Amino acid sequence: MRVLLTLLLVCLASLAHAGSAGDPFGQPDFLPVKKAFVFTSQALPSGETRLHWNIADSYYLYQKRFKFDGLDPAHQPVLPQGLEHSDEFFGATQVYRDQVEVLIPAGASGQVKVSWQGCADAGLCYPPQTQVVDLGGTQAGAGTGQAQDQSLASSLQQRSLGWSLLLFFGLGLLLAFTPCTLPMLPILAGLVVGSGASAGRGFAVAGSYVVSMALVYAGLGVLAAMLGANLQAMLQQPWLLGSFAALFVVLALPMFGFFELQLPSALRDRLETASRGRKGGSLLGAGILGALSGLLVGPCMTAPLAGALLFIAQSGNALQGALVLFVMGVGIGVPLLLLVTVGSRFLPKPGAWMDMMKGLFGFLFLATALLLVRPVLDESLWVGLWGVLLLVLANSLWQQSTRFLRASPLFRPLSLLAGLWGGLLVIGAAGGSTDVWQPLQVYTAKTVTGSNTATAHDAFITVSDPAGLERELNSAKEQGQWVLLDYYADWCVSCKVMEKQVFGQPQVMDALQGVRLLRLDVTADTVASRELLSRYQVPGPPSFIWIGPNGVERRAQRITGEVNAQTFLNNWNATREHL
Repeated sequence: MRVLLTLLLVCLASLAHAGSAGDPFGQPDFLPVKKAFVFTSQALPSGETRLHWNIADSYYLYQKRFKFDGLDPAHQPVLPQGLEHSDEFFGATQVYRDQVEVLIPAGASGQVKVSWQGCADAGLCYPPQTQVVDLGGTQAGAGTGQAQDQSLASSLQQRSLGWSLLLFFGLGLLLAFTPCTLPMLPILAGLVVGSGASAGRGFAVAGSYVVSMALVYAGLGVLAAMLGANLQAMLQQPWLLGSFAALFVVLALPMFGFFELQLPSALRDRLETASRGRKGGSLLGAGILGALSGLLVGPCMTAPLAGALLFIAQSGNALQGALVLFVMGVGIGVPLLLLVTVGSRFLPKPGAWMDMMKGLFGFLFLATALLLVRPVLDESLWVGLWGVLLLVLANSLWQQSTRFLRASPLFRPLSLLAGLWGGLLVIGAAGGSTDVWQPLQVYTAKTVTGSNTATAHDAFITVSDPAGLERELNSAKEQGQWVLLDYYADWCVSCKVMEKQVFGQPQVMDALQGVRLLRLDVTADTVASRELLSRYQVPGPPSFIWIGPNGVERRAQRITGEVNAQTFLNNWNATREHL
């Protein structure tokens, strides 16, 4: 019996040992290459640039596989002494374990393409890895300074946590006034105003909403940076957007008096007893809607978001990254919070006017639903739905003008204007119009802007896989040609806006004569899309990358997020000046 027990314990110990190395059958569980070798770079006050690799336990980097393309011989770094190692791949060689630091001497400028390769003790060798590091300066063929996302990532590395939080809170305040956050306004305002909350209760409800939104925003950012997943595409699935839109339509109906959203009577009675004397919305409901709005805002790619994601990906410091993203989310929500709390003092007291305000927020909920489903709707259908919504609004305003006679001088002109514009939108949509501001342009004999947009679309070569991208880049390099990489997705509203307002402008396309225009389609969340995004560590569309005639990216001129035509032209002119 003791012998059997001893054999059993030995077998269990062997299985446990095998499991610790991988699976129960002894297969190792290898780390992703970015976690096995975490690379960061930092500009030092001395003018040197520090390159640092954090190497996981049981992994190593080959000394002779380090390369620094783009540096002249006088500024090549001196590699530190490594450890003697012998393996089946390279024979006797030197390797680095735990960590390694390399200093690029002061005076080096431009961009350097850093390459390295490593292996695991358990027998896996990773393919060579590369990272372009911008040293600044005026080296031929390189841009100066840093792109905005790079600058923010460097700021997070060099500044204290307190300064970083303050910086990103300020950036959040600025982002609150961008079109990306517009859907949040009717949601939050409808919560507070529609519930008739007092000032104190309104602040609590709005605070629950903003904090929940910021938590989701931070969580999505950390997941995107750590996992490398295309969360933008995952959050833009038609069924998900349709579900959110349907939710806001349901939330709009009680504002018009169709029905009241109520919990089961037993649960409602308990909540009423617990909250007796407190008028206003539910903190839990506000938190849930805040989380949903965080999912809506999360896919909007901006330079601050890209900078935080770049910092997390390079440093692996998910905690600090989550904190700055959370504070940025709070900054986005603060103006809205002030609007529905301090601003509520200027709203009418409960009564007939409050019913009218609830109806207004009902229309804002419906407008939010339209904004949500825009990525999956045909453009002309989207224009037509806006026309229908404006016609319904016009009818409602006319009816309210007969109910509130004092408001007739305001409501009736607004009703006529909304009805006229809504009718034009419906007529334009019937003819295939895609512009809510120029609905009848489709019927003109010669649509200059439309033809420019079509020409711009045809000028781009669509690439959907890494092999196709490599072929185009090699061909452009052989011909000494500039390349513009346009990361694009069908669900990316900002991408469509830029296609019309930037690449639809004749002066932009004239300036891009001779440039190879490549549109990298990352609409679907596939392995090919993720490889295209990771090739240049792009967090998501819209992003624009300039590749010089020598095949090296001009990292300092990278554009992240939506910009106007003039900003784009200024960026391109600055890129060419440093050729």
